[in-house]
Amino acid sequence: MSAQPLPVPAFPPGFVWGAATAAFQVEGSTTADGREPSVWDAFAARPGAVAGGDTGEPAADHYRRSGEDVELMRSLGLGAYRFSLSWPRIRPGGVDNERGIGFYDRLVDRLLAAGIQPWATLYHWDLPQSLEDAGGWTSRDTAFRFAEYAETIVRRLGDRVAGWATLNEPWCAAMLGYAKGVHAPGRTSPAAAVAATHHLLLGHGLAMDVLRRHAPGVPSGVTLNLYPVTAFSENDADAEAARRVDGQQNRLFLDPVLRGGYPDDVAADLAPFGFDAVVRDGDTAVIAAPVDWLGVNYYRGYRVAGTPQPGSTAAGAEWIGADDVFFLPDPAAPRTDSGWEVQPAGLTESLLQVHRDYRPIPLYITENGASYPDILRDGAVADADRVTFLDAHLRAAHAALAHGVDLRGYFYWSLLDNFEWAEGYAKRFGLVHVDYATQRRTPKQSAHWYSGVISRNALS
Repeated sequence: MSAQPLPVPAFPPGFVWGAATAAFQVEGSTTADGREPSVWDAFAARPGAVAGGDTGEPAADHYRRSGEDVELMRSLGLGAYRFSLSWPRIRPGGVDNERGIGFYDRLVDRLLAAGIQPWATLYHWDLPQSLEDAGGWTSRDTAFRFAEYAETIVRRLGDRVAGWATLNEPWCAAMLGYAKGVHAPGRTSPAAAVAATHHLLLGHGLAMDVLRRHAPGVPSGVTLNLYPVTAFSENDADAEAARRVDGQQNRLFLDPVLRGGYPDDVAADLAPFGFDAVVRDGDTAVIAAPVDWLGVNYYRGYRVAGTPQPGSTAAGAEWIGADDVFFLPDPAAPRTDSGWEVQPAGLTESLLQVHRDYRPIPLYITENGASYPDILRDGAVADADRVTFLDAHLRAAHAALAHGVDLRGYFYWSLLDNFEWAEGYAKRFGLVHVDYATQRRTPKQSAHWYSGVISRNALS
């Protein structure tokens, strides 16, 4: 008797298939049309801050080549494009800049004309340097300046956007930028990171009010990088380590957005670093403004212990007050070119964590991707490793659907090879290869594979 073929994993009708970028990583043109410097321009200018001394110029030259890039998206069959808006381009010096606003106006029109949904993110880490000079996200005032910027661009683009997000990965902006100092603005103060965390979330809540007033019919939310955390063993020290890391990575952001307040245990962990002083009466109600959807950015999970183990590494400065936490690698897991473990099952678990522990809410995978040492040969890039990565993670997403998760879309990170923050141009995440010398675009094997998935709305 012959074996029956396994059913093809199909996705729900209307499932959103897209790819994502961020303004500073792809646009280039850092001094064009009135744009002011951002914290990333200043950070990249520091000797040794970014690999190879790379800067945001020219990136993928998307500012000048957006028409070509939209046509490329259309040819691949993308249903949606998730991009971020450049605050320093739109409102330099706190003043509306018509030339910068006009770029996004044209981009949205081009996307709509190509049948591609525009998904816009208000903040993907490129704070205007003038605001950092005034305190940055450690200053409560920055949250209100963020709301002003949001009003400028939302009034202009309004309901032509299919989905609005306030912030991208506030954990990274706060902890890597203000505690560890490996991202802009490069500060190394746990108290500054705690203040930045709260003010970013306050800015999110204030921006949600702007979105409700000026784009009331458009689904709006926030994107968080969620990583499942497992304890090395069942002993108390390891369980405590897992609680602390899950608290700072996940619950510190999920709870105020979806439950209306910070988790008590995490607030207690952060109290020695000034947490109580920055949270004012009424703030949690602002942060808890109802969101229509939650974006989940997933790259890997963590396994932690409360005592040193063979091969473990101590928690870095980005884990505030976690001096007794140790991270353990999985030596059997494959790794990307960034050294990150490939853990597709963790994507299922992250989606299930939100599904189990919080109110029902539509979820989108707003980032998921991998860097590999892609080589352009004879006009093609045979990135079979990325195809394997994509296939495994889409199967993990499908498994979450099978468990009842209300998952409505997937955005691969990234559409284009780009400026990968502190790694500069050394890591390639794109579905499309970019030759930075010529800016020639070449869809990789993974782009064609993904295009097939989109056309079928199913894996094969």
